[in-house]
Amino acid sequence: MGNELTVAVLGPGGVGGLLAALLSRAGHRVICLSGEETAEVLRADGVRVRSARFGDFTAGVEADTRLREPVDACLVTVKHTALDTALARVPAKALADGLLVPFLNGVEHPAALRARYRPGRVAPAVIRVESTRVAPGVIEHASPFAEVDLAGAQAPRARLETLAAAIAAAGPATRVQDDETAALWAKMSFLAPFALLTTRYGLPLGDVRTLHREELTALVEETAAISRACGGPADPAQALARYDAFPPATKSSMQRDAEAGRPLELDAIGGALLRAAERHGVAAPVAARVVGELAKEHPLGVNHETELATQNRTGVSLGRGCDLRLSE
Repeated sequence: MGNELTVAVLGPGGVGGLLAALLSRAGHRVICLSGEETAEVLRADGVRVRSARFGDFTAGVEADTRLREPVDACLVTVKHTALDTALARVPAKALADGLLVPFLNGVEHPAALRARYRPGRVAPAVIRVESTRVAPGVIEHASPFAEVDLAGAQAPRARLETLAAAIAAAGPATRVQDDETAALWAKMSFLAPFALLTTRYGLPLGDVRTLHREELTALVEETAAISRACGGPADPAQALARYDAFPPATKSSMQRDAEAGRPLELDAIGGALLRAAERHGVAAPVAARVVGELAKEHPLGVNHETELATQNRTGVSLGRGCDLRLSE
């Protein structure tokens, strides 16, 4: 990698669009990969960002429906619900030696991606940000922060450092983590209780942490125990303190998807949590109940593995739902 990178962004939505615009503004070549309709908008108008943290600006990007040349890195910023279909836009042969950097919720995707691409080039990432695509090519960045962790024990460290430096220079605080498992479970430990309960009750975080405090605390403690069993961090008190510090009106991405009638990442978050609990023999009755309730209300978020994990934990069959992984 040289000073100027060529970066593909698979899925220029809230996260991908923000990163694409920031990297382009910093002088890097950016290729956004999307459906043709979105690609036409991006070619004509670029990516328009509204952000109190980074300013309001428009950044020009290239756009295509498929990766057709090698790149230094491909950032995967689609949701799990669209992942399988979206990956068809990134043939392994075209990616070649480039890094594949998934910004995905959950903890199970690295293994699946390493089975499809060069294992030593898959470098999972975590981002902490509130950013929304309000229209094709239009991004609203609402949070006063944007923080990125890159990991990937098998990926070349020097290349991770170069990419991290490029992202950091573009705006978001960025670091390379040595422990991939710790990085992924640190986010999962915070995300799962937040996403599951705000979606289950259709309430913002402020109401959940006051009206459903006991349930939130129990779910945080279960998630921490599962994280610990998997080799990740476990600090329930810290997680609760972070929830208390967030603005009361904060909503989770899963909650926003539910409100819009979109498929939920229930399998990637709740299903993965229950499967990890099952593997390690960790009791998770609150998680199982909440996931089961959400699965009944939102059957498009259920696949067979989530159904089995929930049934094993509760003794109640949900009925067979559709596979979570749907097209864009």
